[in-house]
Amino acid sequence: MGGCLSKPKPVEVKVELTLLEKEKEAEMMSPNGKASPFSEYRPNGSLGHCSDEDSAAMRPSHKHRDYIEATVCHVKDLENGQMREVDLGPGRALLIKEHGEFSAMGHKCPHYGAPLVKGVLSKGHVRCPWHGACFNIATGDIEDFPGLDSLPTFQVRVEKDKVIIRANKQALQTQRKTKAMAKCSAVINSSTSFSHVLIIGSGPAALVCAETLRQEGFTDRIVMCTMEKHLPYDRPKLSKSLESTAEQLQLRSMEFFHNHDIELLLEKEAVCVDVKTKTVTFQDGYKMEYRKLLIATGSKHKSINYKGKDIANVFHLRTPEDANSIARLAGSKNAVIVGTSFIGMEVAAALTDKAHSVSVIGIEAVPFRKALGEKVGKALMKLFEMNRVKFYMLNEVSEMRGHHGQLKEVVLKSGKVLRADVCVIGTGSSPATAFLKQSGVHMDSKGFITVNKMMQTNVDGVYAGGDVVSFPLALRGNKKVNIPHWQMAHVHGKVAALGMMGKASEVRTVPYFWTAMFGKSIRYAGYGDGFDDVIIQGDVDELKFVAFYTKSEEVIAVASMNYDPIVSRVTEVFGSGKTIKKRDVETGDMSWLIDKGSQ
Repeated sequence: MGGCLSKPKPVEVKVELTLLEKEKEAEMMSPNGKASPFSEYRPNGSLGHCSDEDSAAMRPSHKHRDYIEATVCHVKDLENGQMREVDLGPGRALLIKEHGEFSAMGHKCPHYGAPLVKGVLSKGHVRCPWHGACFNIATGDIEDFPGLDSLPTFQVRVEKDKVIIRANKQALQTQRKTKAMAKCSAVINSSTSFSHVLIIGSGPAALVCAETLRQEGFTDRIVMCTMEKHLPYDRPKLSKSLESTAEQLQLRSMEFFHNHDIELLLEKEAVCVDVKTKTVTFQDGYKMEYRKLLIATGSKHKSINYKGKDIANVFHLRTPEDANSIARLAGSKNAVIVGTSFIGMEVAAALTDKAHSVSVIGIEAVPFRKALGEKVGKALMKLFEMNRVKFYMLNEVSEMRGHHGQLKEVVLKSGKVLRADVCVIGTGSSPATAFLKQSGVHMDSKGFITVNKMMQTNVDGVYAGGDVVSFPLALRGNKKVNIPHWQMAHVHGKVAALGMMGKASEVRTVPYFWTAMFGKSIRYAGYGDGFDDVIIQGDVDELKFVAFYTKSEEVIAVASMNYDPIVSRVTEVFGSGKTIKKRDVETGDMSWLIDKGSQ
């Protein structure tokens, strides 16, 4: 295994496999900043990059005090393929050397603040070690998701073998930029029941679609309609941070939507789509015509059968209010989680420091077995048990019993009775597409909308993305799959927007997933459905491992704990179109990975 090469100050990291002893993920968002790139010739003849604020600084009208300039290292301090986090006073920057050229940009991933110096540098971009977002080192632009914002870039020059960075102070502090967006030029009364682009939903597919349209110069009307009562929010955090409010989870402010002419209609549930008249009807009777339509309605919970459906304090985690109620009701009380889905298990983990007891009921013998394999599942089960979680596996719920209408007991089919003051049902989900049954939009037997590589449905002008679709996955030979991942929904939204504008694009992203429990995270990349073997390197019991999922003689997915940035590194290999053979991962020698990933 390679190691993290470090100096006390500043930190220098060689881009190779890094073994982290402990993860420290700051689950927070930082304020918005804005910068875009331009380049100038440096004394050594190679190109450096800086933001448009830097460009403005060259003009006499710009205030010099808004910028900081500092010598950060000697030209020979960094080898090709190395990154270093450097301190400029008001903030830090990521200095990069690739192909003999230096560049500098924000050092934190705008998604959750991961230190990009611990990520993967390859072919002109840096991939985040936590969740796989990718940023162009020349422009700072986000090239792969998750996340909405890009990174500011800073001017770099070399003088007398000294590397000098000039940076905007505000950009150093915000560590993000929002791409420039067009304004709506169409003169439209807000009551007009027609939109050039109508988007049903407000998740990442919907939001990225709207933003991409504006970024690409779309100047007609965009309307987003959602059954939610909140502005778009970070849904994956619901199960990890139960006490967070909708405002704390908010992805964009109302001011953002106003500034970029994206109309957002809340509490508007679509109940019918007429593709012949290009009209969507909503539950309140309101109708809107469209020219282009994106369906991104997400998923709905799967119900289970049991007696006592009228008992209160039984939840399917769907909204911030649900999460807040679960946290409040579980305080020093008894919590029961039904189902061992990732969401259910994340809720169980989040409740261990709040509830008197946490019980998990599952229909299989080991949680996560289908997704992560039995060895990893057993190790995670042990982690939960060490944190006071009691499992009742190979079991199902028979009845919910209450007192004065409030939940008091959960009865299992085995006859076991569990004390319960709050219950969370996490038994999976299905696509929210029932309203399309008579529309003519094609769906498969499970209710997923089938789309092509450009996210187009069988109906002209109608696109779909996110949890509701079955789409061709390039990684698996264009096999039609459903991948209900937060990251993948972002990609769908971007591809759909480009398609609407006649700029054909395809989904080529490698699926990237993560889950967090007890301060530890699992990273996962690829598509492991149908794996027939798991090759594990490291120590599963110590939760420091990498698991390669194979089918026949090929690696189709990878998962890790405390082995960053190996999942991002494997993502680079998958994304290049190269095949990883089972024999490559059986030896424990990872040099092949570093070599392939840096070609």
